[in-house]
Amino acid sequence: MNRRYVLLAGMTTIGSVLLAGCLPDRSQGKTKQTKFEITKTDREWRKILTPAQFEVLRQHGTERAGSSPLDNEHRQGIFACAGCDLPLFASNTKYNSGTGWPSFYAPIEGAIGTKIDRAFAMTRTEVHCRRCGGHLGHVFEDGPKPTGKRYCMNGVAMKFIAA
Repeated sequence: MNRRYVLLAGMTTIGSVLLAGCLPDRSQGKTKQTKFEITKTDREWRKILTPAQFEVLRQHGTERAGSSPLDNEHRQGIFACAGCDLPLFASNTKYNSGTGWPSFYAPIEGAIGTKIDRAFAMTRTEVHCRRCGGHLGHVFEDGPKPTGKRYCMNGVAMKFIAA
């Protein structure tokens, strides 16, 4: 897998180069072909995404904590993928986790996929859009009831659609 270090708003993260329609399989240290409904080349993604969105969605970057206006979004509506517009989270599952990133206790059924992420010498569960494969964030086991999950998402990877 081709890895490089990137600096994004004061944070050092490892970003992985994505092939169109592929996600890196970080659990085995190689790229595993995963087909998605929407696939584009990096050039095509760059035409429709901002540089920050491209870094997070296509290269597994992380936005700086507290930098997303979506962390303070409290209206009724839907949080959708910034890459393909797929509805991901309903506003009634959002809560303030105190982490500086928009957090949810459950996704919309069938909206996301997950994959083991062993970057940074730790094991986490990565969350991606099931339609375009865009990296959204990670899910942790320290959330509120009823699920006990904390879907800690990069706000730049989503857009809010008010009800």
